[in-house]
Amino acid sequence: MMKIKVSRINQERWRRFKAHKRGYASLWIFLALFCLSMLADVIANDVPLMVSWNGRWYFPLFKSFSEKDFGGDFETAADYRDPHVRGLIQAKGWMVFPPIPFSYKTINYDLPSPAPSPPTSVNWLGTDENGRDVLANLIYGFRISVLFGLTLSIISSAVGVAAGALQGFYGGWVDILGQRFIEVWGGMPTMFLLIILSSVVQPNFWWLLLIMLLFGWMGLVGLVRAEFLRARNLEYVMAAKALGMRDRRVIFQHVLPNALVATMTFLPFILGGSLGTLTALDFLGFGLPVGSPSLGDLLSQGKANLQAPWLGLSAFVVLGGALVLLFFVGEAVRDAFDPRRAS
Repeated sequence: MMKIKVSRINQERWRRFKAHKRGYASLWIFLALFCLSMLADVIANDVPLMVSWNGRWYFPLFKSFSEKDFGGDFETAADYRDPHVRGLIQAKGWMVFPPIPFSYKTINYDLPSPAPSPPTSVNWLGTDENGRDVLANLIYGFRISVLFGLTLSIISSAVGVAAGALQGFYGGWVDILGQRFIEVWGGMPTMFLLIILSSVVQPNFWWLLLIMLLFGWMGLVGLVRAEFLRARNLEYVMAAKALGMRDRRVIFQHVLPNALVATMTFLPFILGGSLGTLTALDFLGFGLPVGSPSLGDLLSQGKANLQAPWLGLSAFVVLGGALVLLFFVGEAVRDAFDPRRAS
């Protein structure tokens, strides 16, 4: 079995990270919530996890079945919430539903009061103004928000690190032109441009990611540039150049690892900012397509339906809790990579 070797300095960083109890606990709580949201299709869905009918096993979660497959008359996809389909299945078998028998797009037509309806034993956190289950929307919305934030953070950080590394390592005209471009590009009203671009194209996950990437890559450029400007004049870097080592090898082997130390401390905060930006766009109506699970859309509905406080409060608790957890993790990572805290 292959063993992964961890350097002594990284072991010490991990020890300091674990010593920050609030940040360490926040990391595990956030990971647990994210893992649960990745199982959203198993936790909250309007199709059964398993159906046993007439001696055969069916798994509607992975394959769609028609009503005729269960002895019905129609070739259309079976509606497992329909009493007629339930009767057909229960006559010759049984089925197991997820703990929350609603998907993010499922409309509950059997509400005790007009939508948005308050929490009940069926809809634990009530329904939104379209009759959809709020808890299911929170689970799916949290999943897509974190996936979007992680993707944006990783790509934007990679682009920002590359731009800062080139500017800092080569300096001269490369640095001057890069800085002037960043000053012009960074001076644009980012949110207004995001709204304009989102209104021009049909918004979806990848379009939004590309649009936000256009402006989100500049956050780490200054930090990485400063690290490279400092490190390129150190003796071991100058010695490597004097020995004829290629620039690419000098960058990746000698300079970049030190620059990434400072970069790592900002990643949790970048992820939190990405979550907030996506939620803001969804709140304003320029984010994900209509009908998508969204924390921002729930906040918007809560603003429009003050008589239904469960809408805004539930979305606020999820979003605020996620941001607080990420900020606590960021504090722990910052302390772990701070050489002044080394024992």
